[in-house]
Amino acid sequence: TRNPLFTDRRVRQALDLAFDFEWLNKAVFRGAYKRIESYFPNAELAASGLPSPAERALLEPFRDNLPATVFGPAYEAPKTNASGMAGRRGNLRQALNLLRQAGWRLDNGRLVDGKTGAPFQFEILIQTGQEEGVVLEWVRTLERLGITARIRSVDGTQFRQRLNSFDYDVVNYRWINTLSPGVEQRLYWSSENADVEGTRNYAGIRSDAVDALVNGIADAQSRDSLIAHARALDRVLTHGHYAVLLYHLGHDLVAYWPPVDRPDVTPLYGMVIEAWWSEEMVQGQ
Repeated sequence: TRNPLFTDRRVRQALDLAFDFEWLNKAVFRGAYKRIESYFPNAELAASGLPSPAERALLEPFRDNLPATVFGPAYEAPKTNASGMAGRRGNLRQALNLLRQAGWRLDNGRLVDGKTGAPFQFEILIQTGQEEGVVLEWVRTLERLGITARIRSVDGTQFRQRLNSFDYDVVNYRWINTLSPGVEQRLYWSSENADVEGTRNYAGIRSDAVDALVNGIADAQSRDSLIAHARALDRVLTHGHYAVLLYHLGHDLVAYWPPVDRPDVTPLYGMVIEAWWSEEMVQGQ
């Protein structure tokens, strides 16, 4: 959002509509992945359904500055029938309508600013060899909207330098959250870190509602309070369309030798290889 192109929420929503996860999952990943629809996916911290009374109480003071959708059902990612470009037409029509509302128009197949005539073009920063195929498919779909998106692939060192200095338009990045979020949420989303290089507010978010909610997470005195604040934050972030949420595998892939045994219960965070053992090895030592 530091780039003027992306300050309008309708523009960001249009870019979200142009990402066809269903086709990618079918054609490229053979159905292996699940779509992410939350910043706390697969956890009790994720928003679901309508806001609870506790969530609504946290959101209500900021109603005038939040999208009305925040107070409705939890965010659901756009969907297609996985048939390719033909199956995206409905989403692309909706995206183009949003772009027109935001002041953009088509001019000989190019999307341009309705006032200045400047083309809609931006750069996507990725690390060399990572997710390039996925980004390329998104770029092709954006072309149908008249948007020119260029991919800039750099090595790990340059990627980190540009990430830390916010030197990008759009960046492909992976967040890792815990089941007990805390002060790190300020680094991720708060206004005070929007322009502090080296912090992780990569989207440049400046929102009083977000600031209040991340402070509430950091200062929560009970689990119920933590959950309410996290779910409310999830609603604000997802309906703000600050990111095109991607996908996760949903399970661990492991190959192991049959004599090796493991606990009957897998921790919520997934497999812990240090907790596995072998009776044969123990007896042979």
